[in-house]
Amino acid sequence: MARYLGADLAADAFNAAFRIPNMLQNLFGEGVLSASFIPEYAGLLGKGDEEEATKLAGAVAGMLALVASIIVLLGIVAAPWLVAIIANGFTGEKRELTVRLTRILFPGAGLLVFSAWCLGILNSHRRFFMSYTAPVIWNLAMVATLIFLHKGHTQVELAVYLAFGSVFGSALQFVVQLPQVMKLARGVRPRLTTASESVRHVFRNFVPAFVGRGVVQLSAYVDAWLASYLGNGAVSSFTYAQAIYVLPISLFGMAISAAELPGMSRAVGTAAEISAYLRGRVSDGLDRIAYFIVPSVVALFALGDLIVVLLYQGGRFQRGNTIWVWQILIGSTVGLLASTSGRLYSSTFYAMRDTRTPLRYAVVRVILTTVLGYLFALVLPSMLGLDPKLGAAGLTASAGLAGWVEFFLLRREMDKRIGRTRLVPSRMGRLWGAAIVAAMIPWAYKVYMNWGAPILSAHETAVQSKFLALLLLATYGLTYLGFTAAFGIPEARNVIDRGKRLVRLVFRSR
Repeated sequence: MARYLGADLAADAFNAAFRIPNMLQNLFGEGVLSASFIPEYAGLLGKGDEEEATKLAGAVAGMLALVASIIVLLGIVAAPWLVAIIANGFTGEKRELTVRLTRILFPGAGLLVFSAWCLGILNSHRRFFMSYTAPVIWNLAMVATLIFLHKGHTQVELAVYLAFGSVFGSALQFVVQLPQVMKLARGVRPRLTTASESVRHVFRNFVPAFVGRGVVQLSAYVDAWLASYLGNGAVSSFTYAQAIYVLPISLFGMAISAAELPGMSRAVGTAAEISAYLRGRVSDGLDRIAYFIVPSVVALFALGDLIVVLLYQGGRFQRGNTIWVWQILIGSTVGLLASTSGRLYSSTFYAMRDTRTPLRYAVVRVILTTVLGYLFALVLPSMLGLDPKLGAAGLTASAGLAGWVEFFLLRREMDKRIGRTRLVPSRMGRLWGAAIVAAMIPWAYKVYMNWGAPILSAHETAVQSKFLALLLLATYGLTYLGFTAAFGIPEARNVIDRGKRLVRLVFRSR
Protein backbone atom coordinates (compact mmCIF):
# COMPACT_ATOMS: atom_id res chain seq x y z
CA MET A 1 0.00 0.00 0.00
CA ALA A 2 2.79 2.41 0.86
CA ARG A 3 4.50 1.71 -2.48
CA TYR A 4 1.45 2.09 -4.73
CA LEU A 5 -0.78 4.48 -2.75
CA GLY A 6 1.86 6.48 -0.89
CA ALA A 7 0.64 8.82 1.84
CA ASP A 8 -1.78 11.01 -0.08
CA LEU A 9 -5.51 11.43 -0.74
CA ALA A 10 -6.30 7.86 -1.84
CA ALA A 11 -4.27 6.31 0.97
CA ASP A 12 -5.93 8.54 3.57
CA ALA A 13 -9.39 7.67 2.21
CA PHE A 14 -8.73 3.92 2.17
CA ASN A 15 -7.23 3.83 5.67
CA ALA A 16 -10.07 5.89 7.13
CA ALA A 17 -12.69 3.77 5.33
CA PHE A 18 -11.01 0.58 6.45
CA ARG A 19 -11.36 1.59 10.11
CA ILE A 20 -15.13 2.07 9.90
CA PRO A 21 -16.33 -1.44 8.90
CA ASN A 22 -13.41 -2.88 10.82
CA MET A 23 -15.44 -1.83 13.85
CA LEU A 24 -17.77 -4.74 13.14
CA GLN A 25 -14.94 -7.26 13.13
CA ASN A 26 -13.45 -5.87 16.32
CA LEU A 27 -16.74 -5.57 18.17
CA PHE A 28 -17.93 -9.10 17.41
CA GLY A 29 -14.63 -10.67 16.53
CA GLU A 30 -11.65 -12.09 18.32
CA GLY A 31 -11.59 -9.86 21.40
CA VAL A 32 -15.24 -10.30 22.39
CA LEU A 33 -15.37 -13.99 21.53
CA SER A 34 -12.15 -14.57 23.47
CA ALA A 35 -13.74 -12.93 26.48
CA SER A 36 -17.12 -14.67 26.39
CA PHE A 37 -17.14 -17.70 24.09
CA ILE A 38 -13.73 -19.36 24.52
CA PRO A 39 -13.81 -19.66 28.36
CA GLU A 40 -17.25 -21.31 28.30
CA TYR A 41 -16.56 -23.50 25.26
CA ALA A 42 -13.13 -24.58 26.53
CA GLY A 43 -14.62 -25.24 29.96
CA LEU A 44 -17.19 -27.62 28.46
CA LEU A 45 -14.43 -29.41 26.55
CA GLY A 46 -12.43 -29.69 29.76
CA LYS A 47 -15.43 -31.43 31.38
CA GLY A 48 -15.73 -33.79 28.41
CA ASP A 49 -19.15 -32.43 27.39
CA GLU A 50 -18.51 -32.14 23.64
CA GLU A 51 -22.19 -32.32 22.72
CA GLU A 52 -23.05 -29.26 24.78
CA ALA A 53 -19.95 -27.48 23.46
CA THR A 54 -21.13 -28.08 19.87
CA LYS A 55 -24.60 -26.75 20.67
CA LEU A 56 -23.00 -23.66 22.20
CA ALA A 57 -20.89 -23.09 19.09
CA GLY A 58 -23.99 -23.30 16.90
CA ALA A 59 -25.93 -20.86 19.07
CA VAL A 60 -23.10 -18.31 18.98
CA ALA A 61 -22.81 -18.70 15.19
CA GLY A 62 -26.55 -18.09 14.77
CA MET A 63 -26.51 -14.95 16.88
CA LEU A 64 -23.43 -13.60 15.10
CA ALA A 65 -25.07 -14.22 11.71
CA LEU A 66 -28.18 -12.27 12.69
CA VAL A 67 -26.47 -9.29 14.34
CA ALA A 68 -23.62 -9.00 11.81
CA SER A 69 -26.04 -9.04 8.86
CA ILE A 70 -28.11 -6.22 10.35
CA ILE A 71 -25.05 -4.09 11.10
CA VAL A 72 -23.54 -4.65 7.63
CA LEU A 73 -26.79 -3.46 6.03
CA LEU A 74 -27.02 -0.43 8.32
CA GLY A 75 -23.33 0.37 7.72
CA ILE A 76 -23.76 0.44 3.94
CA VAL A 77 -26.77 2.74 4.21
CA ALA A 78 -25.26 5.02 6.86
CA ALA A 79 -21.77 5.27 5.32
CA PRO A 80 -21.93 9.07 4.67
CA TRP A 81 -22.85 9.78 8.30
CA LEU A 82 -20.20 7.38 9.60
CA VAL A 83 -17.52 9.11 7.55
CA ALA A 84 -18.71 12.47 8.84
CA ILE A 85 -18.22 11.20 12.39
CA ILE A 86 -14.91 9.36 11.94
CA ALA A 87 -13.11 11.61 9.44
CA ASN A 88 -14.83 14.96 9.72
CA GLY A 89 -11.70 16.70 8.47
CA PHE A 90 -12.15 15.12 5.02
CA THR A 91 -13.83 17.23 2.34
CA GLY A 92 -14.65 17.04 -1.36
CA GLU A 93 -13.20 14.17 -3.37
CA LYS A 94 -11.49 12.60 -0.35
CA ARG A 95 -14.78 12.45 1.57
CA GLU A 96 -16.70 10.97 -1.38
CA LEU A 97 -14.05 8.32 -1.98
CA THR A 98 -14.06 7.38 1.72
CA VAL A 99 -17.84 6.87 1.65
CA ARG A 100 -17.59 4.67 -1.46
CA LEU A 101 -14.81 2.54 0.01
CA THR A 102 -16.68 2.16 3.30
CA ARG A 103 -19.68 0.68 1.50
CA ILE A 104 -17.50 -1.78 -0.37
CA LEU A 105 -15.61 -2.92 2.74
CA PHE A 106 -18.53 -3.52 5.11
CA PRO A 107 -19.50 -7.03 3.82
CA GLY A 108 -15.89 -8.17 4.18
CA ALA A 109 -15.91 -7.16 7.84
CA GLY A 110 -19.00 -9.32 8.34
CA LEU A 111 -17.13 -12.32 6.94
CA LEU A 112 -14.21 -11.65 9.30
CA VAL A 113 -16.60 -11.96 12.24
CA PHE A 114 -17.18 -15.61 11.29
CA SER A 115 -13.45 -16.06 10.87
CA ALA A 116 -13.12 -15.00 14.52
CA TRP A 117 -15.81 -17.56 15.46
CA CYS A 118 -13.65 -20.22 13.78
CA LEU A 119 -10.65 -18.94 15.73
CA GLY A 120 -12.55 -19.36 19.01
CA ILE A 121 -13.31 -23.01 18.26
CA LEU A 122 -9.82 -23.81 16.99
CA ASN A 123 -8.09 -22.13 19.95
CA SER A 124 -10.31 -23.95 22.42
CA HIS A 125 -9.14 -27.22 20.87
CA ARG A 126 -5.56 -25.85 21.10
CA ARG A 127 -5.24 -25.69 17.31
CA PHE A 128 -3.52 -22.35 16.83
CA PHE A 129 -1.77 -22.67 13.49
CA MET A 130 -4.69 -22.40 11.08
CA SER A 131 -6.53 -19.67 13.02
CA TYR A 132 -3.51 -17.38 13.07
CA THR A 133 -2.22 -18.09 9.56
CA ALA A 134 -5.60 -17.70 7.83
CA PRO A 135 -5.33 -13.87 7.92
CA VAL A 136 -2.22 -14.23 5.75
CA ILE A 137 -4.54 -15.29 2.92
CA TRP A 138 -6.61 -12.14 3.42
CA ASN A 139 -3.46 -10.02 3.21
CA LEU A 140 -2.18 -11.93 0.18
CA ALA A 141 -5.43 -11.16 -1.65
CA MET A 142 -4.88 -7.44 -1.01
CA VAL A 143 -1.20 -7.63 -1.99
CA ALA A 144 -2.07 -9.47 -5.21
CA THR A 145 -4.67 -6.82 -6.04
CA LEU A 146 -2.08 -4.05 -5.75
CA ILE A 147 0.62 -5.90 -7.69
CA PHE A 148 -1.51 -7.01 -10.63
CA LEU A 149 -3.77 -3.96 -11.00
CA HIS A 150 -1.54 -0.96 -10.23
CA LYS A 151 -0.45 -0.42 -13.83
CA GLY A 152 -2.65 1.87 -15.88
CA HIS A 153 -4.85 2.93 -12.96
CA THR A 154 -4.94 6.07 -10.85
CA GLN A 155 -4.44 5.89 -7.09
CA VAL A 156 -8.17 6.44 -6.59
CA GLU A 157 -9.08 3.55 -8.91
CA LEU A 158 -6.49 1.33 -7.26
CA ALA A 159 -7.94 2.11 -3.82
CA VAL A 160 -11.36 0.92 -5.05
CA TYR A 161 -9.89 -2.30 -6.46
CA LEU A 162 -8.04 -2.82 -3.18
CA ALA A 163 -11.32 -2.59 -1.26
CA PHE A 164 -12.82 -5.36 -3.41
CA GLY A 165 -9.63 -7.39 -2.94
CA SER A 166 -10.04 -7.04 0.82
CA VAL A 167 -13.60 -8.42 0.69
CA PHE A 168 -12.47 -11.38 -1.42
CA GLY A 169 -9.61 -12.05 1.02
CA SER A 170 -12.03 -11.93 3.95
CA ALA A 171 -14.09 -14.69 2.35
CA LEU A 172 -10.98 -16.79 1.79
CA GLN A 173 -9.86 -16.32 5.41
CA PHE A 174 -13.16 -17.73 6.65
CA VAL A 175 -13.41 -20.57 4.13
CA VAL A 176 -9.94 -22.03 4.76
CA GLN A 177 -10.67 -22.46 8.49
CA LEU A 178 -14.11 -23.99 8.04
CA PRO A 179 -13.10 -27.61 7.20
CA GLN A 180 -11.03 -27.99 10.37
CA VAL A 181 -13.77 -26.35 12.45
CA MET A 182 -16.38 -28.76 11.09
CA LYS A 183 -14.09 -31.67 11.89
CA LEU A 184 -13.53 -30.58 15.49
CA ALA A 185 -17.10 -29.48 16.21
CA ARG A 186 -18.94 -32.31 14.49
CA GLY A 187 -22.53 -31.56 13.60
CA VAL A 188 -22.38 -27.84 14.47
CA ARG A 189 -25.27 -25.87 12.96
CA PRO A 190 -26.09 -22.16 13.34
CA ARG A 191 -29.26 -21.70 15.39
CA LEU A 192 -30.96 -19.03 17.46
CA THR A 193 -31.51 -20.31 20.99
CA THR A 194 -30.80 -19.45 24.61
CA ALA A 195 -32.13 -22.70 26.02
CA SER A 196 -28.96 -24.00 27.68
CA GLU A 197 -27.15 -22.52 30.66
CA SER A 198 -23.83 -22.32 28.77
CA VAL A 199 -25.42 -20.20 26.03
CA ARG A 200 -26.85 -17.81 28.62
CA HIS A 201 -23.43 -17.55 30.29
CA VAL A 202 -21.83 -16.58 26.98
CA PHE A 203 -24.43 -13.94 26.18
CA ARG A 204 -24.29 -12.62 29.76
CA ASN A 205 -20.52 -12.15 29.50
CA PHE A 206 -20.80 -11.03 25.88
CA VAL A 207 -22.49 -7.73 26.75
CA PRO A 208 -19.77 -6.23 28.98
CA ALA A 209 -17.08 -7.58 26.63
CA PHE A 210 -18.93 -6.04 23.67
CA VAL A 211 -19.24 -2.70 25.43
CA GLY A 212 -15.59 -2.83 26.49
CA ARG A 213 -14.49 -3.59 22.94
CA GLY A 214 -16.74 -0.83 21.69
CA VAL A 215 -15.12 1.63 24.09
CA VAL A 216 -11.67 0.61 22.85
CA GLN A 217 -12.83 1.00 19.24
CA LEU A 218 -14.14 4.45 20.10
CA SER A 219 -10.61 5.38 21.14
CA ALA A 220 -9.24 4.22 17.78
CA TYR A 221 -11.81 6.30 15.94
CA VAL A 222 -11.06 9.34 18.05
CA ASP A 223 -7.41 8.94 17.00
CA ALA A 224 -8.45 8.77 13.33
CA TRP A 225 -10.72 11.79 13.78
CA LEU A 226 -7.92 13.83 15.37
CA ALA A 227 -5.44 12.72 12.70
CA SER A 228 -7.81 13.92 9.96
CA TYR A 229 -7.12 17.48 11.16
CA LEU A 230 -3.33 17.14 10.92
CA GLY A 231 -3.08 17.63 7.16
CA ASN A 232 -2.81 15.46 4.07
CA GLY A 233 -1.01 12.20 4.74
CA ALA A 234 -1.53 12.20 8.52
CA VAL A 235 -4.15 9.43 8.57
CA SER A 236 -2.14 7.16 6.26
CA SER A 237 1.16 7.85 8.06
CA PHE A 238 -0.51 7.08 11.39
CA THR A 239 -1.90 3.85 9.90
CA TYR A 240 1.49 2.83 8.47
CA ALA A 241 3.10 3.37 11.87
CA GLN A 242 0.28 1.53 13.60
CA ALA A 243 0.84 -1.52 11.39
CA ILE A 244 4.41 -1.66 12.73
CA TYR A 245 3.90 -1.02 16.44
CA VAL A 246 0.86 -3.30 16.59
CA LEU A 247 3.04 -6.12 15.25
CA PRO A 248 4.83 -6.86 18.57
CA ILE A 249 1.50 -6.45 20.39
CA SER A 250 0.00 -9.10 18.11
CA LEU A 251 3.01 -11.42 17.98
CA PHE A 252 3.79 -11.42 21.68
CA GLY A 253 1.01 -9.79 23.70
CA MET A 254 -2.02 -11.18 21.88
CA ALA A 255 -0.38 -14.47 20.90
CA ILE A 256 0.78 -15.36 24.40
CA SER A 257 -2.52 -14.21 25.93
CA ALA A 258 -4.54 -16.18 23.37
CA ALA A 259 -2.45 -19.30 23.95
CA GLU A 260 -2.87 -19.01 27.73
CA LEU A 261 -6.63 -18.35 27.74
CA PRO A 262 -7.89 -21.89 26.92
CA GLY A 263 -5.51 -23.44 29.44
CA MET A 264 -6.44 -20.98 32.18
CA SER A 265 -10.15 -21.50 31.41
CA ARG A 266 -9.82 -25.23 32.13
CA ALA A 267 -8.38 -24.71 35.63
CA VAL A 268 -10.03 -26.92 38.27
CA GLY A 269 -9.55 -27.51 41.99
CA THR A 270 -10.00 -25.50 45.15
CA ALA A 271 -9.94 -21.71 45.10
CA ALA A 272 -6.38 -21.72 46.44
CA GLU A 273 -5.23 -24.26 43.84
CA ILE A 274 -6.82 -22.30 40.98
CA SER A 275 -5.25 -19.05 42.23
CA ALA A 276 -1.81 -20.65 42.44
CA TYR A 277 -2.21 -22.13 38.96
CA LEU A 278 -3.30 -18.81 37.45
CA ARG A 279 -0.55 -16.92 39.28
CA GLY A 280 2.06 -19.23 37.78
CA ARG A 281 0.66 -18.86 34.26
CA VAL A 282 0.44 -15.08 34.53
CA SER A 283 4.00 -14.76 35.84
CA ASP A 284 5.33 -17.03 33.13
CA GLY A 285 3.38 -15.14 30.47
CA LEU A 286 4.66 -11.77 31.70
CA ASP A 287 8.26 -13.01 31.51
CA ARG A 288 7.80 -14.24 27.96
CA ILE A 289 6.08 -11.02 26.87
CA ALA A 290 8.79 -8.83 28.40
CA TYR A 291 11.59 -10.81 26.73
CA PHE A 292 10.25 -9.87 23.29
CA ILE A 293 8.68 -6.47 23.98
CA VAL A 294 11.73 -4.83 25.57
CA PRO A 295 13.87 -5.18 22.42
CA SER A 296 10.84 -4.13 20.35
CA VAL A 297 10.59 -0.88 22.31
CA VAL A 298 14.30 -0.14 21.87
CA ALA A 299 14.16 -1.04 18.17
CA LEU A 300 11.19 1.25 17.45
CA PHE A 301 12.81 4.12 19.34
CA ALA A 302 16.42 3.88 18.13
CA LEU A 303 16.12 1.99 14.83
CA GLY A 304 12.62 2.85 13.68
CA ASP A 305 13.96 4.54 10.55
CA LEU A 306 15.59 1.27 9.47
CA ILE A 307 12.30 -0.59 9.98
CA VAL A 308 10.36 1.98 7.93
CA VAL A 309 12.99 1.98 5.16
CA LEU A 310 12.89 -1.80 5.02
CA LEU A 311 9.11 -2.14 4.98
CA TYR A 312 7.80 0.97 3.25
CA GLN A 313 10.33 3.20 1.50
CA GLY A 314 10.11 3.09 -2.29
CA GLY A 315 7.71 4.11 -5.04
CA ARG A 316 5.47 6.90 -3.77
CA PHE A 317 6.74 6.51 -0.20
CA GLN A 318 9.88 8.65 0.16
CA ARG A 319 12.32 9.68 2.90
CA GLY A 320 10.12 12.48 4.19
CA ASN A 321 7.40 9.91 4.82
CA THR A 322 9.97 7.67 6.53
CA ILE A 323 10.85 10.34 9.11
CA TRP A 324 7.20 11.12 9.84
CA VAL A 325 6.30 7.46 10.42
CA TRP A 326 9.42 7.00 12.59
CA GLN A 327 8.39 9.94 14.78
CA ILE A 328 4.99 8.33 15.28
CA LEU A 329 6.71 5.04 16.17
CA ILE A 330 8.78 6.81 18.83
CA GLY A 331 5.55 7.98 20.45
CA SER A 332 4.24 4.41 20.44
CA THR A 333 7.14 3.15 22.57
CA VAL A 334 5.71 4.93 25.62
CA GLY A 335 3.06 2.30 26.29
CA LEU A 336 4.11 -0.78 24.32
CA LEU A 337 5.04 -2.88 27.37
CA ALA A 338 1.88 -1.84 29.23
CA SER A 339 -0.40 -2.64 26.29
CA THR A 340 0.99 -6.14 25.81
CA SER A 341 1.13 -7.05 29.49
CA GLY A 342 -2.35 -5.64 30.06
CA ARG A 343 -3.75 -8.07 27.48
CA LEU A 344 -2.52 -11.00 29.55
CA TYR A 345 -4.25 -9.67 32.67
CA SER A 346 -7.47 -9.15 30.68
CA SER A 347 -7.30 -12.73 29.40
CA THR A 348 -6.89 -13.95 32.98
CA PHE A 349 -10.05 -12.10 34.01
CA TYR A 350 -11.85 -13.66 31.02
CA ALA A 351 -10.67 -17.12 32.11
CA MET A 352 -12.23 -16.36 35.51
CA ARG A 353 -15.52 -15.53 33.68
CA ASP A 354 -15.15 -11.85 34.62
CA THR A 355 -15.62 -9.49 31.65
CA ARG A 356 -16.76 -6.51 33.71
CA THR A 357 -13.45 -5.64 35.38
CA PRO A 358 -11.55 -5.20 32.08
CA LEU A 359 -14.52 -3.13 30.84
CA ARG A 360 -14.29 -0.66 33.73
CA TYR A 361 -10.59 -0.07 33.22
CA ALA A 362 -10.94 0.09 29.43
CA VAL A 363 -13.36 2.99 29.94
CA VAL A 364 -10.77 4.76 32.10
CA ARG A 365 -8.11 4.24 29.44
CA VAL A 366 -10.29 5.53 26.63
CA ILE A 367 -11.27 8.68 28.52
CA LEU A 368 -7.61 9.40 29.24
CA THR A 369 -6.60 8.62 25.65
CA THR A 370 -9.24 11.00 24.29
CA VAL A 371 -8.35 13.91 26.56
CA LEU A 372 -4.58 13.46 26.31
CA GLY A 373 -4.80 12.74 22.56
CA TYR A 374 -6.54 16.06 21.93
CA LEU A 375 -3.95 17.91 24.00
CA PHE A 376 -0.92 16.13 22.56
CA ALA A 377 -2.11 16.17 18.92
CA LEU A 378 -3.77 19.55 18.47
CA VAL A 379 -2.87 21.81 21.40
CA LEU A 380 0.73 21.17 22.47
CA PRO A 381 2.41 21.32 19.02
CA SER A 382 1.06 24.83 18.39
CA MET A 383 1.82 25.94 21.97
CA LEU A 384 5.41 24.73 21.68
CA GLY A 385 5.90 26.00 18.14
CA LEU A 386 6.41 22.48 16.74
CA ASP A 387 5.52 21.13 13.33
CA PRO A 388 1.77 20.25 13.44
CA LYS A 389 2.66 16.90 11.86
CA LEU A 390 4.21 15.88 15.20
CA GLY A 391 0.69 15.77 16.57
CA ALA A 392 0.44 12.26 15.10
CA ALA A 393 3.28 11.18 17.40
CA GLY A 394 1.41 12.82 20.26
CA LEU A 395 -1.54 10.52 19.58
CA THR A 396 0.53 7.37 20.09
CA ALA A 397 2.32 8.79 23.13
CA SER A 398 -0.96 9.77 24.82
CA ALA A 399 -2.38 6.30 24.19
CA GLY A 400 0.73 4.83 25.80
CA LEU A 401 0.34 6.91 28.97
CA ALA A 402 -3.31 5.85 29.25
CA GLY A 403 -2.24 2.25 28.66
CA TRP A 404 0.01 2.37 31.73
CA VAL A 405 -2.87 3.58 33.89
CA GLU A 406 -5.05 0.69 32.68
CA PHE A 407 -2.21 -1.80 33.25
CA PHE A 408 -1.67 -0.75 36.88
CA LEU A 409 -5.41 -0.89 37.58
CA LEU A 410 -5.70 -4.39 36.07
CA ARG A 411 -2.66 -5.64 37.96
CA ARG A 412 -3.84 -4.21 41.27
CA GLU A 413 -7.22 -5.93 40.93
CA MET A 414 -5.65 -9.22 39.83
CA ASP A 415 -3.31 -9.16 42.83
CA LYS A 416 -6.39 -9.05 45.07
CA ARG A 417 -7.86 -12.11 43.33
CA ILE A 418 -4.91 -14.50 42.93
CA GLY A 419 -1.96 -12.93 44.74
CA ARG A 420 0.98 -10.78 43.75
CA THR A 421 2.28 -11.02 40.16
CA ARG A 422 5.32 -8.98 39.13
CA LEU A 423 8.15 -8.80 36.66
CA VAL A 424 11.48 -9.38 38.46
CA PRO A 425 13.44 -6.05 38.49
CA SER A 426 16.87 -7.69 38.16
CA ARG A 427 15.69 -9.71 35.16
CA MET A 428 14.15 -6.61 33.55
CA GLY A 429 17.41 -4.75 34.09
CA ARG A 430 19.29 -7.43 32.16
CA LEU A 431 16.75 -7.28 29.32
CA TRP A 432 16.91 -3.49 29.01
CA GLY A 433 20.70 -3.52 29.24
CA ALA A 434 21.03 -6.17 26.54
CA ALA A 435 18.64 -4.33 24.20
CA ILE A 436 20.29 -0.92 24.63
CA VAL A 437 23.83 -2.25 24.14
CA ALA A 438 22.70 -4.27 21.10
CA ALA A 439 21.11 -1.15 19.55
CA MET A 440 24.35 0.81 19.93
CA ILE A 441 26.00 -1.20 17.14
CA PRO A 442 23.65 -0.21 14.26
CA TRP A 443 23.14 3.22 15.82
CA ALA A 444 26.89 3.86 15.91
CA TYR A 445 27.17 2.77 12.28
CA LYS A 446 24.45 5.21 11.21
CA VAL A 447 25.97 8.12 13.11
CA TYR A 448 29.51 7.40 11.86
CA MET A 449 28.49 7.07 8.22
CA ASN A 450 26.35 10.21 8.35
CA TRP A 451 28.38 12.34 10.73
CA GLY A 452 26.84 15.74 11.41
CA ALA A 453 23.28 14.80 10.41
CA PRO A 454 20.41 15.42 12.88
CA ILE A 455 19.93 12.62 15.41
CA LEU A 456 16.40 11.84 14.23
CA SER A 457 17.14 11.66 10.52
CA ALA A 458 16.88 8.91 7.93
CA HIS A 459 20.71 8.86 7.60
CA GLU A 460 20.63 8.86 3.81
CA THR A 461 24.37 8.18 3.47
CA ALA A 462 24.36 5.37 6.00
CA VAL A 463 21.30 3.43 4.87
CA GLN A 464 20.95 3.37 1.11
CA SER A 465 19.42 -0.05 0.59
CA LYS A 466 16.83 -2.33 2.13
CA PHE A 467 19.44 -5.07 2.36
CA LEU A 468 21.64 -2.90 4.58
CA ALA A 469 18.66 -1.99 6.76
CA LEU A 470 17.86 -5.69 7.13
CA LEU A 471 21.49 -6.49 7.94
CA LEU A 472 21.66 -3.83 10.68
CA LEU A 473 18.36 -4.96 12.21
CA ALA A 474 19.47 -8.60 12.11
CA THR A 475 22.72 -7.62 13.84
CA TYR A 476 20.68 -5.94 16.55
CA GLY A 477 18.42 -8.96 17.05
CA LEU A 478 21.25 -11.49 17.13
CA THR A 479 23.28 -9.35 19.53
CA TYR A 480 20.30 -9.09 21.90
CA LEU A 481 19.81 -12.85 21.67
CA GLY A 482 23.51 -13.44 22.45
CA PHE A 483 23.57 -11.13 25.46
CA THR A 484 20.37 -12.54 26.98
CA ALA A 485 21.64 -16.09 26.46
CA ALA A 486 24.85 -15.13 28.25
CA PHE A 487 22.74 -13.68 31.08
CA GLY A 488 20.97 -17.03 31.44
CA ILE A 489 17.50 -15.82 30.36
CA PRO A 490 15.43 -18.99 29.70
CA GLU A 491 13.55 -17.51 26.72
CA ALA A 492 16.87 -16.94 24.92
CA ARG A 493 17.73 -20.62 25.27
CA ASN A 494 14.26 -21.55 23.98
CA VAL A 495 14.74 -19.34 20.89
CA ILE A 496 18.17 -20.84 20.21
CA ASP A 497 16.88 -24.40 20.63
CA ARG A 498 13.97 -23.73 18.26
CA GLY A 499 16.38 -22.21 15.76
CA LYS A 500 18.60 -25.29 15.90
CA ARG A 501 15.61 -27.59 15.38
CA LEU A 502 14.51 -25.54 12.40
CA VAL A 503 17.98 -25.71 10.85
CA ARG A 504 18.10 -29.50 11.36
CA LEU A 505 14.68 -29.86 9.71
CA VAL A 506 15.79 -27.78 6.72
CA PHE A 507 18.95 -29.83 6.17
CA ARG A 508 17.08 -33.09 6.78
CA SER A 509 14.50 -32.19 4.11
CA ARG A 510 17.32 -31.80 1.59
